[in-house]
Amino acid sequence: MSELTELDIWDNFFTGDLPKDLGNLRRLEFLNFGFNQLTDEHSASEVGFLTSLTNCKFLRTLWIEDNPLKGILPNSLGNLSNSLESFDASACQFRGTIPTGIGNLTSLISLELGDNDLTGTWDTCLSSNQLTGSIPSCLGYLPPLRELSLHSNALASNIPPSLWTLRGLLVLNLSSNFLTGHLPPEVGNIKSITTLDLSKNQVSGHIPRTLGELQNLEDLSLSQNRLQGPIPLEFGDLLSLKFLDLSQNNLSGVIPKSLEALTYLKYLNFSFNKLQGEIPDGGPFMNFTAESFIFNEALCGAPHFQVIACDKSTHSRSWRMKLFILKYILPPVISLITLVAFLVLWIHRRNNLEVPTPIDSWLPGSHEKISHQQLLYATNYFGEDNLIGKGSLSMVYKGVLSNGLTVAVKVFNLEFQGAFRSFDSECEVMQSIRHRNLVKIITCCSNLDFKALVLEYMPKGSLDRWLYSHNYFLDLIQRLNIMIDVASALEYLHHDCPSLVVHCDLKPNNILLDDDMVAHVGDFGIARLLTEIESIQQTKTLGTIGYMAPEYGSDGIVSTKGDVFSYGSC
Repeated sequence: MSELTELDIWDNFFTGDLPKDLGNLRRLEFLNFGFNQLTDEHSASEVGFLTSLTNCKFLRTLWIEDNPLKGILPNSLGNLSNSLESFDASACQFRGTIPTGIGNLTSLISLELGDNDLTGTWDTCLSSNQLTGSIPSCLGYLPPLRELSLHSNALASNIPPSLWTLRGLLVLNLSSNFLTGHLPPEVGNIKSITTLDLSKNQVSGHIPRTLGELQNLEDLSLSQNRLQGPIPLEFGDLLSLKFLDLSQNNLSGVIPKSLEALTYLKYLNFSFNKLQGEIPDGGPFMNFTAESFIFNEALCGAPHFQVIACDKSTHSRSWRMKLFILKYILPPVISLITLVAFLVLWIHRRNNLEVPTPIDSWLPGSHEKISHQQLLYATNYFGEDNLIGKGSLSMVYKGVLSNGLTVAVKVFNLEFQGAFRSFDSECEVMQSIRHRNLVKIITCCSNLDFKALVLEYMPKGSLDRWLYSHNYFLDLIQRLNIMIDVASALEYLHHDCPSLVVHCDLKPNNILLDDDMVAHVGDFGIARLLTEIESIQQTKTLGTIGYMAPEYGSDGIVSTKGDVFSYGSC
């Protein structure tokens, strides 16, 4: 007997306990004692004979269905032969939970554990039990699996994405559960599937078009869910389809005429949706009745569908009118609206730019030089909480003057070489220029060991923050306005100043925004004043890498063209 490879006593009247020494048949490959009255001596605890079968390392088929074995499935079930392909233990009155080790049976093709009294959460595949919880993702690691039936349980949560990797799966039945979530495009990966039943769940969202790639699909049921949107045109590619049920959802739109190509389709149910338009009347639709389309929104079609007739002349006139409007009326209207918008914007900008605002017109009084002590009070002794910006030669603090005016105080670090020159350069440039898109200098503090500029405060910070931070966002109009603001400032510096000014370090960090999101160009620490004759100058002080022009970086050549290059790089 130790050389026995097959034992089949199926469909007899054997009774009594199964022997625990079945495991001695170590070469056993096929064991079938289904449909008898066999029992297990451990009916009150774990079934013992299954543990003994872990010695049968060649076992490929194990069928024990329809026996009153009772008891609990042992944890050792996961130690059965790695060659096991088929295991049927349905209708055996098993109770308790499913052992997690069953996921170790990586060669399993068929698993039947239905019609038992299994309860609780689980980690494998059953139907017609009382299972709760979610479908485990480990099922995706059983590539030989051909059929998976989990219907009529209480399973919840989303369908795990790993299921859509089972390319050899032929049957998937998850109906009559509480599954939620959307169907992903990856559902089109299970190319071999012939039956897909997800009915009677709570699946929502649109039907993925990739379902149309399942060329072998014969039965598709998505009824009694919460699906919405149109029926995909790609369903016309399901040429093997025989059964299609999309009833009791929230589907809308028209029924695709592409479905007329489904010559094998025998059953169709689109009832209880929000479909409208004409019901196709070719192909398999000639054999369907009104029951397939009842309780929809506004369907029309042939008399045997018991819906109103379609007014094709009205539809044709309506389509021609829409085509005429789209082709001849809409383009001129859009062009006119665009032209008017640009004219209004241009006039508004011109009016704002005609008269530059003098520095004294917006201040609550004239400002003379301010003392170091006053700046200490205004900035809380240059406290960290007031620090709003930091550069290579200076630091910027928010401050409140004694008259209540909020300002930005730019303090130069005189320990660094070039700080004195930067302070002098900024004062020289700013003393003779006024423009709404330049940061205004209110006053300054200049001692032997301390130099600072008091500037107009910009509450919205730098453009750099708005471009590159996840917490800030600029819409298209705001971006366009900022571009115009900076361009206006450059036009003024290059063409309308008493002396031609080249900024030399234009970048998002040096473009500041006020409460109205108006852009102001600032930081003229390395700017250069040029004469009308001298339009190009050479310097050793360089701007910021990534924004300065190539000739500026390589040869130190300063010109208005370099500012234009930096403007385009912002």
